[in-house]
Amino acid sequence: MGTADKETLSSSPRFSQRRYWSQDQAISYLMQQGIENPDCLSLAAGFVDFETLPVELSHKASADLLANPDEARKYLQYGTTAGSDRLRNQLLEHLARMEETSVEDLGIDRDQLVLTTGSQQLLCILADVLFDPGDICLVAAPTYFVFLGVLAGVGAEVISIEGDENGIKVEALQSELERLKQAGKLPRVKMLYLVSYYENPTGVSIAAERRQPIVDLVEQYSTDHQIVLLEDAAYRELRYDGPELPSLWSCDPSRSQVVLAQTFSKSFAPGFRTGFGVLPKSLVQPVIDRKGNEDFGSSHFNQNLIATILEKDWYSNHVTEVCDNYRRKRDAMLAALEEEIADMQDQVSWFTPHGGLYVWLTVPPEIETGFESELFKYATEVEKVMYVPGQLCYPQADQKNQMRLSFGVLNPDLLREGIARLARSIRHFLK
Repeated sequence: MGTADKETLSSSPRFSQRRYWSQDQAISYLMQQGIENPDCLSLAAGFVDFETLPVELSHKASADLLANPDEARKYLQYGTTAGSDRLRNQLLEHLARMEETSVEDLGIDRDQLVLTTGSQQLLCILADVLFDPGDICLVAAPTYFVFLGVLAGVGAEVISIEGDENGIKVEALQSELERLKQAGKLPRVKMLYLVSYYENPTGVSIAAERRQPIVDLVEQYSTDHQIVLLEDAAYRELRYDGPELPSLWSCDPSRSQVVLAQTFSKSFAPGFRTGFGVLPKSLVQPVIDRKGNEDFGSSHFNQNLIATILEKDWYSNHVTEVCDNYRRKRDAMLAALEEEIADMQDQVSWFTPHGGLYVWLTVPPEIETGFESELFKYATEVEKVMYVPGQLCYPQADQKNQMRLSFGVLNPDLLREGIARLARSIRHFLK
């Protein structure tokens, strides 16, 4: 065999099946579209507002960490896989405040808190340690499309459960669990995944009266093994109005079935890539073992910077400012929708969220919104505005006339302009 033939063979490695399961991810395509269309106003990006990023607080906290050289070297050294004890102690108090209880009454200890590189890493690790190919994950319809990509990457089967403006329907969840039981597939059900507050993509929160029944159902059908209920509460602290809601985690007094995933990316700064999981004891070591293979610990310095922010009580005021800012932007988007789509309201509808970063919009069934649709091409190429196609948020991509709009990045004036461009795009295709 000649040298050229050897080079041809060596340039083509034999990939694993998981490589093919995880290809063609929508998030990569969306980022590519953003780069290729820099003049587009993006109602797609789920980024936080640049103006709210805490430059001054981060500078003060960094200076505090680095003031004493001996102490500073500890923060610049490796940490542990589970994360900084200092931050985990602070998180117990932080969690107790959110749950409106005492640290003692939380019913957990520090060892059940694992710090991760954003909450996204925790979602990925849990998928790795729980799912074999063909195992089942139940999700709300629609749901966070990036996690659908994670599930595809481990070969999981995803089954969506119908929801409405109050979140996933309890009766629909029970019906599906019973169907799986009767079909002998319940042992394959490993997880129910829910975004409990101001859901990405719809902005919907699970209603208070549905939360305990959901947790009870998961426990009821955990006959062969414990079905994990993964509560993704990434947007929990971005509340602008509406009712205060208990966590799904708080509805599990045994602390044995609900994983609570939260992050500082939305409420403070995504650049620090600091999230955390509150885990049942049975999941702590598997998660730490898997995380150890990945990075043997997220950024020790960043964790201690967040700990400083919490210790000095700077965090809560910052979150208040962030929420005030996003409330104005949400209201600007909603007002623009009312104004620009006034003549189309019998055909176009949207959900008004009480928090988070997203508005969910539905157009007539004959207008598709996907990447290959005429609407998406017209919006991005002619009107210069971008959105997230709603079909990405369904495992079977069976709903093709919806879209996710984000008010996270653009200022109120640009949000109004973006909605005006989107309205013109939709109107162009209305019959």
